[in-house]
Amino acid sequence: MFTLIENQIEEYCEAHTTPETDLLYRLNRETHLKVMNPRMLSGQLQGSFLTFVSKMIKPKHILEIGTYTGYSTLCLAEGLSEDGIIDTIEIDVELEDMIRKYFSQSPLNEKINLIIGDALKLVPEISIDYDLIFIDAEKRHYTDYYKMLLPKVKKSGIMLVDNVLWNEKVVLEVNDKDFDTKEIMEFNDMVQRDNSVRNLLLPFRDGIMMIEKL
Repeated sequence: MFTLIENQIEEYCEAHTTPETDLLYRLNRETHLKVMNPRMLSGQLQGSFLTFVSKMIKPKHILEIGTYTGYSTLCLAEGLSEDGIIDTIEIDVELEDMIRKYFSQSPLNEKINLIIGDALKLVPEISIDYDLIFIDAEKRHYTDYYKMLLPKVKKSGIMLVDNVLWNEKVVLEVNDKDFDTKEIMEFNDMVQRDNSVRNLLLPFRDGIMMIEKL
């Protein structure tokens, strides 16, 4: 729950961040009008962050787990190398039409490979090594995603994992039945113990874990 000051700070940050493109603005608006849980959308600040990271890495291969309506996908795709591709996996088939509608309007459409299905089943079949991976999917599977995906990250590649502060619940007393919060805390602890990576937990929006494979 944001306080008044936190909301004002976020608004100030947005006012001093490069605005969304027209395409992202329209996608943002339609998501809030028509899709459940629109807060799941990355939005201007996080989208800009994803674009910055992607442009700094200039990845040839990006993997995204959790497309939602495609906002973050479009932001990540901005940094792809000339021959780069982003594979994005979304489990909710009902979102496919909306996702494809906005992807088709992007000049980066040919670089985007949308896959509808369960990432837990699809990831083991992937043989690509990725420069950049973004995870924003089912929280209770975060440790599973990490264990499956880390071997598919190139050396010095980056993994970004969203919502790792989970509405600040990670620092509060956890209800025994709050399995999502428990999973996120377990994930954060596991990454912290992993000597094969370097990690930084950013208190940005709902928390983003940045992980570099050593």
